[in-house]
Amino acid sequence: MSDSLYDPQTPPNGTSRPVYSLDDAADTTPAGGWTPAPVGSRRWAREQPSSPLSPGVTAFPDLVVPASAAMLDSRSAGLPPAPDSPRVFDLPAPTDAPVWPTSSFPAPAAVPATTPFTPAPAAPVHRIESAGSAPATAAFDPLGATAGIELSHHARTDADKELIEALCQVVHQGASDLHITVDAAPTIRVDGHLQPAMSPEPWDRVKVQQALASLLTADRQDQFDTELELDFAYTLSPESRFRVNFYQQRGVLGAVFRLIPTEIKTLDQLGMDPVIGKFAGLPRGLVLVTGPTGSGKSTTLAALIDLVNETRADHIVTVEDPIEFMHTHKKALVNQREVGADTHSFANALKHVLRQDPDVILIGELRDLETISVALTAAETGHLVFATLHTQDAAQTIDRVIDVFPPHQQDQVRTQLAATLRGVVCQTLVPRATGRGRIVATEIMMMTPAVGNLIREGKTYQISSSMQAGRELGMHTMDQDLADLVNTGKITLKAAMEKVHDEEGFHRLVTRTDTGAGTGMDAGGIDFGDAFSRSEH
Repeated sequence: MSDSLYDPQTPPNGTSRPVYSLDDAADTTPAGGWTPAPVGSRRWAREQPSSPLSPGVTAFPDLVVPASAAMLDSRSAGLPPAPDSPRVFDLPAPTDAPVWPTSSFPAPAAVPATTPFTPAPAAPVHRIESAGSAPATAAFDPLGATAGIELSHHARTDADKELIEALCQVVHQGASDLHITVDAAPTIRVDGHLQPAMSPEPWDRVKVQQALASLLTADRQDQFDTELELDFAYTLSPESRFRVNFYQQRGVLGAVFRLIPTEIKTLDQLGMDPVIGKFAGLPRGLVLVTGPTGSGKSTTLAALIDLVNETRADHIVTVEDPIEFMHTHKKALVNQREVGADTHSFANALKHVLRQDPDVILIGELRDLETISVALTAAETGHLVFATLHTQDAAQTIDRVIDVFPPHQQDQVRTQLAATLRGVVCQTLVPRATGRGRIVATEIMMMTPAVGNLIREGKTYQISSSMQAGRELGMHTMDQDLADLVNTGKITLKAAMEKVHDEEGFHRLVTRTDTGAGTGMDAGGIDFGDAFSRSEH
């Protein structure tokens, strides 16, 4: 199955259609600039040739800014008001010679030397825009940074070459993330630590804007202009896809690229507890995979969905933002929907998902009351639902779900959750004792009559004790798993102490006295595709 691009591309004629393969992408990515937008639109433009209106200044003919931001307040300088002439960003693409608008107004009186010209304060402009030509940078080295990577058509032709170099460094160095921010060099995260991707020379505002704008279609530009946030997937090569987030900070643009592993590993390859695989065989219910950002939740869910795909003749529907791991049809039928490309929102997709005859539903993230409500209803009506939350332990996960609802509904939600929840897997990543890569530590809660009663009675603070006593059922707390990792020499005591919830109880579980590496450190660990464990197993 070819690597798919899930983001609709918009050709210059304004039509829009999905691009399903890298070959198709070549047909829909414009080689030149976009057609000028109508006056009053708020669309960015691809870079045009230097404008004769001002030598050295890059013209963006279809970039329109509010009058309050782009036009000078002539009254503040004692000048008469200008006629209704086009604003500079409304002008058509520059020709060989500028054409100046004519005016019947008399020439304004000279401004006295004692009255310095002061423009009116500009309103903030929340768009990717050009501020001129980028400074000269090192030449793109296709045989260096990109060696061994079969670049997609867009990466070869339209994307900023230095940005592609930085993305290739993520792949080559086994990094998890690339950070692009103004006045800093492109920075990658390797084994949880940040370091420069290439040259330590920082990128200024112009370079950042031009590099990131090279990845945008017209639809994405409009979305960012409206929301000031943008999530999408970018394909560097058939083996390298990134989850991308654009954002603003202090009025300038920034971005983070998260490498998405293309290979879906099994739970055993990831070093996960075998009991987690039992969730894939459940006929119905809600299973939550939780943990902080970057802890590998998506990778664990991909392994669970792949297990369902291989063992059950079911219909699997996923709703993700964006799609990360792409599943092929095996024993099951898999349909993956991406927010922004295939549906407008999680809530909108989930509103209709029950009419799509699903057996298994994957929700990329439980973001709000409506999403959580639909997940509970789907689990209650006989579907198996997998979802994620950004919580640290099982008790906090249950409280988070309940607290989303208004107080008068919370008793009902407790009863509903006790009846539908089947398990919670909390995970975090801890540096290995060898100093190379990271290993997963988990907390696993299985639904038992005792746990169900605690949820109904609002005594979630006692769930940890039930988990400690239920180890023969496959349950354990995060502290218990961290202690096991220390005792087997896979992580150091110091690294474990940064993750424990109850230090006093944790020390009672630790039997190993040294804090260095020991035997067992080459045992199975987790590999989420970004050198978290740099396989020693």
